[in-house]
Amino acid sequence: MAEDKFEKLDDEVSPQTQAKQPGVEEDMHPTPIYDDPTRKGADKLKGKNALITGGDSGIGRAVAVAFAKEGANVAIAYLADQEDEDADKTLELIEKYGGKAKKFQVDISVEKNCEQLIDQVIKEFGELNILVNNAGKQFPQESIEDITEAQLKETFETNFFGLFYLSKMAVSRMKKGDCIVNTSSITAYNGSPGLLDYSATKGAITSFTRSLALQLSDKGIRVNAVAPGPIWTPLIPATFDAEKVAEHGADTPMKRRGQPVENAPAYVFLASEDASYMTGQTIHVDGGDYVGS
Repeated sequence: MAEDKFEKLDDEVSPQTQAKQPGVEEDMHPTPIYDDPTRKGADKLKGKNALITGGDSGIGRAVAVAFAKEGANVAIAYLADQEDEDADKTLELIEKYGGKAKKFQVDISVEKNCEQLIDQVIKEFGELNILVNNAGKQFPQESIEDITEAQLKETFETNFFGLFYLSKMAVSRMKKGDCIVNTSSITAYNGSPGLLDYSATKGAITSFTRSLALQLSDKGIRVNAVAPGPIWTPLIPATFDAEKVAEHGADTPMKRRGQPVENAPAYVFLASEDASYMTGQTIHVDGGDYVGS
């Protein structure tokens, strides 16, 4: 898929907003690119069973499609009724590429829900080999003084606590060769003055990834992360005003936002044997935005 197609699509993004997070992909215009039909699978995940949180849309959907192309069965978790149509579409895509698909509507900010989710996935698929912690929320505020206790709790409970709970429940069920892939963010590295609490959760995820990787190394369970930059997902129009949506990604070195399909190969790589000697690492898919060491 040529880069100029992504650039052309970026030019077609009009100012738009959505009323409620995490947003609905089918209401976006144009809809994000979640699949490259010319990219063929190579059975890199054949026989593996994966759970992807936030798997109904955005990056999660693109990863689900890519995993199915590589031979995996995929369960997706999502939060709200408004996402049902997106979730059903993702199930269709997984099955189109030959994977067994299952959806679970669940609030992962509650620990007992995470325990039940892991149990349900294992009951459905037999085992869990790949956990992709991808669900997230963000609430822009110009000043730290505007971040309420309720907002801080909601952001951390979804972005970090849910990831922690699911990892905690999954590792005892995993075996050597299984893995966890977390979604961090460019904001963990560059910071974000307007997304103070969100970037803090992503910094926590990055440190958690490194630390859990060390803890699980003797068990042969790898833990890595992907740090996306500005990607065209439902969270963007559900978060920002119309003007910021239109300008989203324009300040990156590549001068455009990314598409979910451009993130998916990083997740496939980290989940596959291609990354057998990688743990505690983060791959940056951000249009060149992060230039640190």
